[in-house]
Amino acid sequence: MITTREELNRYLRLDKKVYGITKRFPSLYGDLHWKFLISLRHEEYHSSQSGFGHRLLKKFWAMLHSHYGVKLGWDIPINTFGPGLKINHYGLIVVNGNARIGAFCDIHQGVNIGQHGADQHDVPTIGDNVWIGPGAKIFGRITIASRCAIGANAVVNRSFTDEDISIAGIPAKKVGDKGNPYIKE
Repeated sequence: MITTREELNRYLRLDKKVYGITKRFPSLYGDLHWKFLISLRHEEYHSSQSGFGHRLLKKFWAMLHSHYGVKLGWDIPINTFGPGLKINHYGLIVVNGNARIGAFCDIHQGVNIGQHGADQHDVPTIGDNVWIGPGAKIFGRITIASRCAIGANAVVNRSFTDEDISIAGIPAKKVGDKGNPYIKE
């Protein structure tokens, strides 16, 4: 949760960094990934603040967040991802609002991170620097350790607590001792 203006600036700076963006503002046309992340982070910040002005700004940023989410095919609620989020492609991505994903997550299209069963807290917790391949499905009250790589179309429904490993298959299992090859810190 982003609670201070300094945290907001840090999240925005790290989100820009993973995309290699050096310019100050997004282009009028294009830069949709960046615009989505800006609206997501501002909505996170204003939702943690109190006061009439913050409520109005939260609604404004929520509207933009929703607009870009629909345009890109992403259903990513606030306060689920840490800083340095990289989303590689347009296309369907669905994340449960109770899931918690760490910093520098690299996620591809077709990913679903959701709950299993009726309990709203039956959702994954994913560490830092995790690479999630296209089409991966991650669900249930599970933990994925930091610096892991989750292969394309993997179905992950159990915990993997070893760091720096590769996970793939249906159901997912450890397939290698090399984790995320694209770590950006």
